[in-house]
Amino acid sequence: MTLGNSSFELFAFWFPYNDSFHFWQILTYMFMHSHQGITHIFFNMLLLFMLGSPLEYTIGQKKFLFLYFSAGFGALALQLLFYYIQFQPGYQSFLQAGFGKDQILEFLRTGQYSSVILQYTTEDSVNNMFKAYFSHMVGASGAVSGIIAGFGILYWNRPLHLLFIPFPVKAKYLMAFYFVPDLIGGITGQSLYGTTNIAHWAHIGGAIIGFITMWYWKKNSFNDKRWY
Repeated sequence: MTLGNSSFELFAFWFPYNDSFHFWQILTYMFMHSHQGITHIFFNMLLLFMLGSPLEYTIGQKKFLFLYFSAGFGALALQLLFYYIQFQPGYQSFLQAGFGKDQILEFLRTGQYSSVILQYTTEDSVNNMFKAYFSHMVGASGAVSGIIAGFGILYWNRPLHLLFIPFPVKAKYLMAFYFVPDLIGGITGQSLYGTTNIAHWAHIGGAIIGFITMWYWKKNSFNDKRWY
């Protein structure tokens, strides 16, 4: 599936200062897919099918949907926080230099700014501001991360038979294999996957929501027969 530029601008999630941002993107970004290949969406859907199906059967459809969408929103929130941390130092430098908000946004749109700004900040801060301004998010990875974390909490020691792996892997090791590279990539900025366009903090954000939600449900709503 390849997205046209107009669809991408309308339904991907864009940084809120960007002209392409719309409020509905907090939901629609989860159903979009990058035009850079099908490998990412293939593994997302594979994990959603393999882990999501038994999880939905156990906790029920309503709780499963709540878990999925809340993880997607949590993924967006943490990644957006990271973008704001990138954006604010440069933005505040422009304000301190006497530029108004409209002037700053025009600089961001055109990529041109006065060298006087470098008296107040570093070039790295300005570059980070531009990166955040043009950042966008697409994909179900954050929501799927919540499903993986929720499955791991519920079936911590269950052995899983996965494609391409000739031996069973316990759910807790799958969680570590999936999330540790994201944690390293988020902290260091160096992706272990060989690509630089992965929203590592989105994966972590979705996992955190999945972990907390399932831990709470397991602690309070589980008996020896069924979830309620």
